[in-house]
Amino acid sequence: MELDKEKIIKAGKIASEVKAWIKPQIKKGMPLIEIAEKIEEKIIKLEGKPAFPVNLSIDNIAAHYTPSHDDKTLAHGLLKIDFGVHIDGWTSDNAFSVDLENSEENKKLIKASEDALENALKLIENSGMDGGLSLNEIGAKIQETIESRGFSPVVNLSGHSMSKWELHSGTTVPNIDDKKNINLKPGLYAVEPFVTTGLGKVHDGKLSGIYELISEKNVRSLIAREVLKFVIKEYNTLPFCSRWIVKKLGTRALIGLRQLEENGNLHHFPHLVEKTSGTEEIKVSQTEETIFLDEKGSFIVTTR
Repeated sequence: MELDKEKIIKAGKIASEVKAWIKPQIKKGMPLIEIAEKIEEKIIKLEGKPAFPVNLSIDNIAAHYTPSHDDKTLAHGLLKIDFGVHIDGWTSDNAFSVDLENSEENKKLIKASEDALENALKLIENSGMDGGLSLNEIGAKIQETIESRGFSPVVNLSGHSMSKWELHSGTTVPNIDDKKNINLKPGLYAVEPFVTTGLGKVHDGKLSGIYELISEKNVRSLIAREVLKFVIKEYNTLPFCSRWIVKKLGTRALIGLRQLEENGNLHHFPHLVEKTSGTEEIKVSQTEETIFLDEKGSFIVTTR
């Protein structure tokens, strides 16, 4: 499929504007649901749509925490803010981390993920599009930067290619040297280093309330059919969350979501939690930008 450069650039510009707008507003003790809804409403005000529910993952939860409709969690710790924008299915994906504890360790973790991303982007930009740069070389640069700071990359989380209505479209941008020697090709990619004080691996935690449509097959329940119809029309195959469904259809829709999951219509994402041993407090930081590489060799960070 040919990439729609105009819509890709527009989605990135909105993401960049929202990031600059929300970052100074995030304070310790702020309800996570308030942060999520501020971001999502701002995206819509700027004539985009959220590409997925805002992820607000704290400390050792690396990804996939989004507030439920009745969430009471307050911002604290090392908070990762991961959100995306789409224009007709063409997506930008970006993330940043904030230290809400005035912690030196948190600050170092965040700087490590920021520098790892910056070094990876410089490597890509300087390589041109001559087919000479492999994805594992990008991963090696990320890994080298992180390990030089005394931390570990999260080896089973990675960046990814994106296409229309597909947030993860098949190609992995690793955060380590995975030795696969697959060349970077023109396309749309999210590059996102995750840095941890832990072992460098995540495992599945509790279910997140974030879903993705995987089948449009028929379901018997009326409320499940109503939810399915709304999901197909509004989100296509991009991720969505129970909070959005409740806002549109009320809490009765939670029954429909459960029935659609049981029927095989929906995939339900779990929280991704850093593995740990003992009682040590583990933390994870994340920084992410979207890049666009065209056939002519031009390189654009769309989310800046």
